[in-house]
This record gives sequence, C-alpha cells and structure tokens, in this order.
Amino acid sequence: MSFFTRRRIAWTLLLLTPAMFSVNMLGARYATFVPPNALALGRWFFVALLLLPFVWPRLVRHRHALVREWPDLLLLGALGMWICGAWVYIGARSVPALNIGLIYAASPILVVALGRLLYRERLTPGRIAGIVLCLAGVAAVFAKGRIENLLSVRFTEGDLWIAAASACWGLYSVLLKARPSALDPLTRLCAISFAGAIVLLPFTIGEALFWQAPDLADWRTWAAFLVLAIIPGVGAYGAFGYCVRELGPSVTSVSMYLGPLYVGVLAWLTLGETPQWYHLMGTMLVLPGLFLATRPAKGA
Repeated sequence: MSFFTRRRIAWTLLLLTPAMFSVNMLGARYATFVPPNALALGRWFFVALLLLPFVWPRLVRHRHALVREWPDLLLLGALGMWICGAWVYIGARSVPALNIGLIYAASPILVVALGRLLYRERLTPGRIAGIVLCLAGVAAVFAKGRIENLLSVRFTEGDLWIAAASACWGLYSVLLKARPSALDPLTRLCAISFAGAIVLLPFTIGEALFWQAPDLADWRTWAAFLVLAIIPGVGAYGAFGYCVRELGPSVTSVSMYLGPLYVGVLAWLTLGETPQWYHLMGTMLVLPGLFLATRPAKGA
C-alpha cells in the first residue's frame, strides 16, 4: 500500500474514530446494570477474542517481540483498558454522556504537550489557534451558549473520574507512538487487550466479592460486552492506533474534539434529545479548529 493511500485511509478514519468512541459513552450511560470493572473486562476480553483469529499467525511470528514488549503492553493495557475503561464506567453512573464527551475533548491538550516534550513535535501558532478554537467550541456547547453558565459549572465526583481517565488517555496516545513496536496496529491492539484484561481481572474479582457481581444470566450484559467490544473496542481503538502510526498522536488526538458533536447527534437519534442552537455554534468553532490544529507544520 502506497504512502498516499495509507494517509487517505488515516484521514478518513480520523473522522470516523470519534463517532465509534461516542458509542462507548452512550453505552456507559446505558449499561449501569453491569459493574464498571466487569463491564471493562468483558469488553476487552471480547475484543481480544474477536481479533485473535485474524492476528494469530502474526502473534506467533512475533512471539519474541511479545516477550520483549510485555512491560509496555501491560502499561498500555492498564492505561487504555482499565483506567480509560472502568474509570469511565464509574464516572458514567453520575455523569451524562455529553459531559463525558466534553471532558474527553480536553485530552488533546495533554497529548500536544507530551508530544512536544517526549516526541519533539512542533507546536505551531496555527496549531495553538486551532486548539483554542476547539476549546471555545466545546465550552460553547457545555455552557449552552451562555458565559454565565460556564462560570457556574461545578464538577462532581463522576466528572473527576472521567477527567482522570481523559488525562490517562492523553498519556496512552503518546506512549502508543513513543514506544516502538514490531507489531502492526491490529496485532498490537489484540496483545494490549489481553494485557488490559489481565490488569482488570483482580479488580473485577474484588468488585464482585465486596460490592456487586455481574448478572451473567441477563442477556443485556452479554449484549453490552459485544457492542462495546465491536464498535468502540475493535473499531475505535484499531482506527485510532492506525491514525497514530500514520499521522502522529497530536494530530490524531485532536479528532477527539469531534466527540461531543457525535455524542449530541447519537443522543438525538437514540434518546430523542433535540440539538440546540449552541450545538451549531460549537460545530462552527470546532471544525475550523480541527483544520488548523491538524495541519502539518511546514517542513514536517
């Protein structure tokens, strides 16, 4: 596959990835009948199982790389599957889906900062202006178009769980690029998913013993596992990893700003929540912001 074809695919996936991630935010709000660590474990174990038949030959071929990279795989599994999984589900018990999308939309700021620090990515005036526009668009939606609403915002305990997960998502994004791997994105995702399931297992057992066990006789539990595994699991993480490899973490993570817009549309379609004028205002700020923030620096 040529360089230009790979880039074209990456730019297409860049627009689709936040839509797939949005399904996780809506699912987190819906599937509160499943304990959060169990929901994350079921999701990522199914992701690994779904990918395994397709990547098994490559896992066998790169078994020595797996042995060499296991500390990185465990770290990425802890960040991307436990913290960015179970912690989001904990926060979602008291935080609306749109709030989750809005808080996650701030993660590119940390990604850009870490990318500058660890990966020496250029922070151009255009990229800074794009990030400012994106933040303004997110704030416009969050405040419903009124500054006084923004000034009166109060964060709950659930918001803090989501904020911590968002920060770790930024770190996950940078490490995915900064830590080289002999594995292709899909094979690496399968390995990280297994690692994440291993990290989640003791927390899920503790959760079942001391708080609540998942109802495995309820078909909704299995449906939640599968939907979250297929769309925001295999789909979103696979696309995200591909975009990080082709476009870099800073450019890819800025696409998270589209998350609140996708969440708003999906909430309208599935929950009957009608979009308001301030959603249009946010869109008109976010889209040009994305263009500026994702433009490659001259000479890059």
